[in-house]
Amino acid sequence: MDDLITGAELRSLLDEGADLRILDVRYRLGFTDGHENYLGGHLPGAVFADLEAELAGHGAPSDGRHPLPSDEGLEQAARRWGIRQGQSVVVYDDSRSLPASRAWWALRRAGIADVRVLDGGLGAWREAGGAVEQGEVVPPLGDVVLSRPGTADVLGTAEVADWTGVLLDARAPERFRGETEPIDPVAGHIPGARNLPIVDLLTADGRFRSPSEIVAAFEAVGAGEEVPIAAYCGSGVTAAQLALAGSLIGREVTVYPGSWSAWSNTPGRPIEVGPVPQEADPLED
Repeated sequence: MDDLITGAELRSLLDEGADLRILDVRYRLGFTDGHENYLGGHLPGAVFADLEAELAGHGAPSDGRHPLPSDEGLEQAARRWGIRQGQSVVVYDDSRSLPASRAWWALRRAGIADVRVLDGGLGAWREAGGAVEQGEVVPPLGDVVLSRPGTADVLGTAEVADWTGVLLDARAPERFRGETEPIDPVAGHIPGARNLPIVDLLTADGRFRSPSEIVAAFEAVGAGEEVPIAAYCGSGVTAAQLALAGSLIGREVTVYPGSWSAWSNTPGRPIEVGPVPQEADPLED
């Protein structure tokens, strides 16, 4: 299945009467206006999915800001969104597909085979001439049955230190280097990590770059073919977008959901600052 869909492709599918569940996952760190913005105008039939309340759990600081929701909780949310068994899902936002990527990752790992991100989000839909509607969409309760992956395919804080492949940090370079940290208690990065800022994989208007450009960006930080890849960010949302970028080029990326927010809140975890030496071999980090 494809991971992305363009505004024009989505319009065509809807015009043809395709059976789709569309989720609006608008969210901005530090703001609570996602639902309000959704009510002001969204894709026809789109249901609001709350990243904080439905696509993330809640725990101790050492669990991170956006830990995984429980398997049962995600299934209940998916049914509230009206997802039926076997139904295709399209997710979008208005923030360079960042929160939408978290929804894509969560639903894919829970067994929904066809989940696609609207590349370019709400802006791409409008550029394609798509109409928007206002107000709440409350669909009939869905009957989807999700799998129960638990934590089998993700990394916990204790496991990150033992990772033998390349560990990619998707945050901005200045946060990676420890020059600034606006959110978490300690600045820096996990020892041995490589910095691949997510913005390097996106165009200026928030669409994903071409597969060849994404491959080149991965290879530039030592994440070439056959090298196991794991990713983290501030709280596990941007890391999911890096996993989506990996999927676009046929690479599996294991996510550390706790990310820097969990690592920096766990006593005794080592911290590294500054750039990674250019001459370092990523397989020896």
